[in-house]
Amino acid sequence: MSNPIDAKPATGVVGGGGDAAEVEKAPQTAHIDNSADLDEKAKLAEYKAGAIEAENVELNMGVLQAVRQYPMATFWAFVMSTTIIMESYCVFLMGAFVAMDQFKTDYGVTAEDGSRQIESSWQSALQASGPVGALIGVCIAGPITSRIGYRWATISGLMLLNAFIFVFFFAQSMPIMFLSQILEGIPWGIFIANAPAYCSEIVPIKLRAPATQMLQMFWAIGSIIVGGVCYVYEGKSDPSSYRIPIALQWMFPTPLAILLFIAPESPWWLVRKGRLEEAAVSIRRLGRASHVNPEESVAMMRRTIELEKNEKEPNYVELFRGTDLYRTLIVCGVYAAQNLTGNLIANQAVYFFRRKFSLSI
Repeated sequence: MSNPIDAKPATGVVGGGGDAAEVEKAPQTAHIDNSADLDEKAKLAEYKAGAIEAENVELNMGVLQAVRQYPMATFWAFVMSTTIIMESYCVFLMGAFVAMDQFKTDYGVTAEDGSRQIESSWQSALQASGPVGALIGVCIAGPITSRIGYRWATISGLMLLNAFIFVFFFAQSMPIMFLSQILEGIPWGIFIANAPAYCSEIVPIKLRAPATQMLQMFWAIGSIIVGGVCYVYEGKSDPSSYRIPIALQWMFPTPLAILLFIAPESPWWLVRKGRLEEAAVSIRRLGRASHVNPEESVAMMRRTIELEKNEKEPNYVELFRGTDLYRTLIVCGVYAAQNLTGNLIANQAVYFFRRKFSLSI
C-alpha cells in the first residue's frame, strides 16, 4: 500500500497544486502568530521594566535632589497652595469683623452695658456659614475635577469666588452676609480638596510630604494678613473700615487663575484619561530635561493605575469597612486635631480679648 503522504506530491504534479500550497502555508502562518506573541510579551516586559525603574529612581531620590530635578513642580505646587492663603484670609475675615466698632455699630444691637454688639446667634451663624459652603464644595470637587481636571476645576472655583465676593461686598444685612459666606464657602471647598491632591501628584515621592505640609503654613499666613489689614482699617469711622478688607479679597483670584491657566495639568489625571502624550509633555514641564525620563514616568503611572483598576470599584461605603476604616479614622483625627486645639475660637480671638478688656475696666 502506498503512503498517502508520498502519493500527494505525485498527484500534485498533475493537478493537486492547491493542496500542496495549503500544506506549505500552515507552518508559515503559525510562525507569524508566534512572533506577534513574542513581540507583545517583549513590549510588556519593557513597559514594566520602565515603570519599575521610574519608581526606583523616585524612591532613591533625596529631598534636595528632588527639588533640583523638579524645580517647576515645586513652583507650581507653591502656586496651587496659595489658594489656601486666600481661603484663610476669607475665613478669618468674618471673625475679625464681629470685633470692629463700625461693623458692630452698623449691624449690631445695644447690649445691657450700652455697647453695640453682634447678636450671639448671628455670630454663630456667620462663623458656621463658610464651613457649610466648604462642605458642599468638597463633595462636588471630586466629580468636577475627575471630569475637567485640577486646573480647570480650580480656575472655575476662582471665578466663582470673584462673583460671590460681590455679594459679600454689597451686602446690607446679616442674612445676605450669611448667604454670601455660604456661597464663598463652595469654592473654598474646591480649593481644600484640590490643593493637596494636585501638589502630591505633580511632585516626586520625596516632596509629597513637604508640599502638603506647606498648606498649614499658608493657612497661618492668611490669618496674619487678615490681622494686619483689619488693624490698619479698624480705626476708620465709616463703612470702609470693613468694606475695604472685603474688597481686598479680589486681589487673589484673578492672578491665581492666570497662573493656573499656564500651569501644567497633573500627569496622573492625564494618564487616567488615556492622554499619554500630554502626560509626557506635562512631566517634561515639571522637571529638568536632563534628569527626567517622561516615558518611564508615564509607564509607572500606567502600571499603578492598572493595578488600581484590578481592585473593586470604590465607593463612599468602603471608607468605613475593614482596613479603610482605620485610614479614615486616622485622616479624620489629623484634621480634627487642628480644630480641637482651639482653631475655631482663635477666629474670634480679637472679639473675646476686647470684651474681656472692656469688662475688666
